[in-house]
Amino acid sequence: MDSILDALQEGRLIELPDNDKFHSLQLLSHIIEAIPSVPAGTDVEGLVLAREKSTVTALGNGFACPHGRVPYDEDLICSLGWSPAGIDYGSPDNNPIHIIIMYLVPNNQRNQYLKEISLLARALQANPNIDFLALSNDLNSVRNYLLDLVSSSKDIVGFGSRARMIQLEATETATAPKIHQLSNILVEPITIVTGPNQKQIILSQNKELVDLLDDAAQLIESINNYGAFERSGWRIIKKSSSEYQSNRLLYECIAVKINSNNNSH
Repeated sequence: MDSILDALQEGRLIELPDNDKFHSLQLLSHIIEAIPSVPAGTDVEGLVLAREKSTVTALGNGFACPHGRVPYDEDLICSLGWSPAGIDYGSPDNNPIHIIIMYLVPNNQRNQYLKEISLLARALQANPNIDFLALSNDLNSVRNYLLDLVSSSKDIVGFGSRARMIQLEATETATAPKIHQLSNILVEPITIVTGPNQKQIILSQNKELVDLLDDAAQLIESINNYGAFERSGWRIIKKSSSEYQSNRLLYECIAVKINSNNNSH
């Protein structure tokens, strides 16, 4: 389960902003698309949602593992989302899903992906803990739970020691002042107001986003046509829109950026 450990170490575990299945899959897809090693233009969202229409990717015990396959050779990549409230996902055990592990599966990693899913399913059967996921109130405790789950997979030498190393790093980081989260993924709520012959108004606590989007000519067109807009490493994802008097529109969005020194975006 190296790809899960990579995601945990690189900060690709996030708290999902709501309990909507579509929005959750959309957000996790865009996180993968923002990883520098993923070729530009890879439609992870489209691949994952197309597969979701034909199969149920819930494993049970509060976990789901949607994936999309791509026709090139690369590393197996995943992003992870935690839903405190749980998501109605159509799980075979009828339990809500609290952890979504989304995979991008290149051609050369199909066997590795199947092996990882098999190990995860066995670990969940041996260590089911849905109540913990439902009662957890912070991302760090969920992260440690996932590291413990990976460590319980005795089949692979080195997993336990690497997971313990990551936990130690997280503990040392958590003692530093003003650490709000362990993730290097930036997620910001943003509201956009627009209307006929009216310049778009960007409402956000993040000044970088306001300055970045204030004069973005294709912002509204891209959000309407594709549900997302990209600029300077930020991906703006539409969650919902509302129409008001005088044909004014309000868009509720999420802005996502991977804050990494290796990020070329």
